[in-house]
Amino acid sequence: MKNTNYSVKKHQTYLVLLLALLFSGTITAKVNNYVGAYGELGEWTFLPSGSKYGASFGIAGGAGFLYELQAGPTYGQTRFLFDLGIGAQGGMTAFMQGSNMLVELPNQTDLDGETFNYIYEVQDRHDTYNSLAVKMPILIGLQHKKFYMLAGVKLNANVLTKAHTTANINTFGRYFDENNVQMFDDFCNMPDYQFFSNYKLNGKANAALNLGIDLSFEIGGRLGVVNYAVGYDVPKRKIEYRLAGFVDYGLLDIHKVDTKEGFTTPSSYNAREAYDKTTMIDNLQVNDLMSTTDFASKVNNLMIGLKFTILFQLPEPGECVICRDAYRSNIRSRGGRLKYEE
Repeated sequence: MKNTNYSVKKHQTYLVLLLALLFSGTITAKVNNYVGAYGELGEWTFLPSGSKYGASFGIAGGAGFLYELQAGPTYGQTRFLFDLGIGAQGGMTAFMQGSNMLVELPNQTDLDGETFNYIYEVQDRHDTYNSLAVKMPILIGLQHKKFYMLAGVKLNANVLTKAHTTANINTFGRYFDENNVQMFDDFCNMPDYQFFSNYKLNGKANAALNLGIDLSFEIGGRLGVVNYAVGYDVPKRKIEYRLAGFVDYGLLDIHKVDTKEGFTTPSSYNAREAYDKTTMIDNLQVNDLMSTTDFASKVNNLMIGLKFTILFQLPEPGECVICRDAYRSNIRSRGGRLKYEE
């Protein structure tokens, strides 16, 4: 029969040893505090879901300040890291539409009373976003010898976003017979009738983005010579330099839906107005994609790049070789000499 008491005592022994190891690790742990600054540069992307548009492409950079706590065994080479910071990020990203968009106004009437379809064709549309955001990273990680990694979240608040939209517009008329068969070639390049070719259309507006929370991961290494020796009399570096690659992926939808349409056209074609004026096309309105209802069901934020960090170790009480402070109050003067009294 198996000795149950022996098995219980054996597990109790393992538990006591484990607790002893954890306790001893805590006793020998060394905590250092750092302050520093960082700079980052990378590719910035909006990822729309459920949209006919692909991802945007651009560039962004940022800088900020941070506090870092390092903790680990005094005689070990692996340390725990905790980072808390505040910074700003600015960048530009753009959507480029590959296919054309057609908007058709059927059953319109020209000067001769003939029925036709008035068609708007949108080509080479670019939606560019310039944004300034405030970021607050909260990261934890490990450092082993020269290598380190951090993971956590970054709170992301866009404080200023400008949208600029450009496109080429072609407008033309298409005539059909009673059997709905096209009778002529498209009527185009006739400005007096509001048929334009390659008309430049521009739109500028402020764009609002929702608060974002980015899931962040970075991995890299310390630059320069790293001293692994221990001991009070061994010189230690008070400044650390790091270079790493990082990825920030937005967990929340930053698309703030508005009631606008991406491309707004006049509801009808006025033949006399079209003939008398050449400004009817000015009624066309192009709105940026990120503020329209039909753009995407969700838009996530993504940034991939490089990050440089410099850290300065804060002063801390040093270890004394001959500690005099403990008995200084018991030293009395005797005949011009200092004498220690128990």
